[in-house]
Amino acid sequence: MSTMKIAAIVLIAAGVLGLVYGSFSYTRETHELKVGPVDVSVKDKQTVAIPIGAGVGAIAVGAILLMLERKKS
Repeated sequence: MSTMKIAAIVLIAAGVLGLVYGSFSYTRETHELKVGPVDVSVKDKQTVAIPIGAGVGAIAVGAILLMLERKKS
């Protein structure tokens, strides 16, 4: 399998996942305080929205790469 075909499949999969889920969130630990035996930290939950255009664009670019790969062969 060629590198271009693998990149195309990865782009299409990422685009589909972006459209299906729409966003992802992660937790970041911040503001750690240590006073003697007491440890205090704050966990911040961040959500990142994935634009619909980015998902559609990734699928389109992946499809174009697959078509170019077929024409090459």
